Parts: sequence; structure tokens; C-alpha cells
Amino acid sequence: MTGKSKTPTLTPYDPAEDLASDSAIATFMAEAFTTEDPAYIAHAIGIVARAKGMSQIARQTGLSREQLYRSFSQNGNPTLKTTMAVMKALGMELTATTPASTAP
Repeated sequence: MTGKSKTPTLTPYDPAEDLASDSAIATFMAEAFTTEDPAYIAHAIGIVARAKGMSQIARQTGLSREQLYRSFSQNGNPTLKTTMAVMKALGMELTATTPASTAP
């Protein structure tokens, strides 16, 4: 074999690129909620917001893009008010249910 072998170039994976449909977004968020990890859920909302367009979400919520990026980053801690405003802008809603009974 002659010549140098090329080392593959790796690029960072951005899950927002795979969230092109409402169905994909719903599945992504449902999986995030199953973690019961508030930081992960907030970060997942941020990923969905990026997939939908952070500028559009900022306009709809009246919040700055910078505030949204910061609030929904891996280390962010958005308020409930901010979370609900962003979810509304994304066309998502929070609902409450009781757990399925495990009794026979």
C-alpha cells in the first residue's frame, strides 16, 4: 500500500440537526423527561429551541437569544416562567398525569 492513510476528521455532533419533525422533537423530549434530571431536561429544551431557530423563539418569548442560550445550556438553570414561555413558543405543553397503577 502506498501513500499516507488519511485520518478521519471528526466533527462535533449536534442533536438539533436531527430534530427536523414534530415527531422527532416529541420523542426527544419524552426521552429527556424520563431522565427526571432537571438540568438535562432544560438542556434538551434548549436543543429543541436551536432546532426550531433561537432567533424566532427569542422574538416569540420576548427574551434575548443570549439569555435563552445561557438559560438552556448544560449548566443553565431557567426559571419555570422562562421554561413555560419557551415551551409555548415551541408548541409544547406540560401536562400532569398520575403514574400507572402497578397493583394487580
